[in-house]
Amino acid sequence: MDWFVSLDGYLQALLATAFTYLMTALGASLVLFYRNVGKTAFCFMLSGAAGIMLASSFFSLLLPALEQGGEYSYIILTAGFVAGGLIIILCDTLIKLFTKKRGEKNRSNAVMCIAVTVHNVPEGLAVGVAFGAIAQSGGAGVVAALMLALGIGIQNFPEGMCVAFPLRANGMGRFKSFFIGQLSGAVEIVAGVIGAVAVSFISGILPFALAFSAGAMIAVVCSELVPESFASDKLKATIGVIFGFALMMILDIALG
Repeated sequence: MDWFVSLDGYLQALLATAFTYLMTALGASLVLFYRNVGKTAFCFMLSGAAGIMLASSFFSLLLPALEQGGEYSYIILTAGFVAGGLIIILCDTLIKLFTKKRGEKNRSNAVMCIAVTVHNVPEGLAVGVAFGAIAQSGGAGVVAALMLALGIGIQNFPEGMCVAFPLRANGMGRFKSFFIGQLSGAVEIVAGVIGAVAVSFISGILPFALAFSAGAMIAVVCSELVPESFASDKLKATIGVIFGFALMMILDIALG
């Protein structure tokens, strides 16, 4: 842990987002061996990731942003949070417009691929900002940042599956489905490094950036993870959200 803390923020973000990318690739790799995955396991993974991301948004992003926001923290946090959510809404709208004239099957595949890739950008930024904040605070908050990366990594596992398996089901080859599925997570590495570098050079932007990341993550949870998991099994999804949130809360409070 001491070795990791001693690294520059951008290197920490690089390693953390490499982990989140590998989780995407791992999820996509299942398409090489299976044609589909059980609904119960898939539902619990999605809802558990939603709970982890909700807790991460509060404990790892919004609370630190509030502590560092100063006199006008309520304005800074609100502006950042709304901006992050609006980015996700805008991306979803543009995706639907872009794919509107395609065939239903191609449209569905394109929407899923583009949506997951676009959503991975703010997720990568969230991780990068969290690790960039560590450098600004002298090493404090490393456990929270690691837990945030863990939460995003866990939810990236089913995201890789969400891209690869529909492609495979619609006739695409195993290896091509895997390649496209894992590629959707690669943008997180670039976004993470950019987020860490930006926070390191512009310290005043940290509270806004943290709130921005929280808004983007909660928008992703509400628009993607919660609807899909609750549509398949409401009870199991509820248990998954509570479990994920409680796990992240315990780890953050006990170890943070």
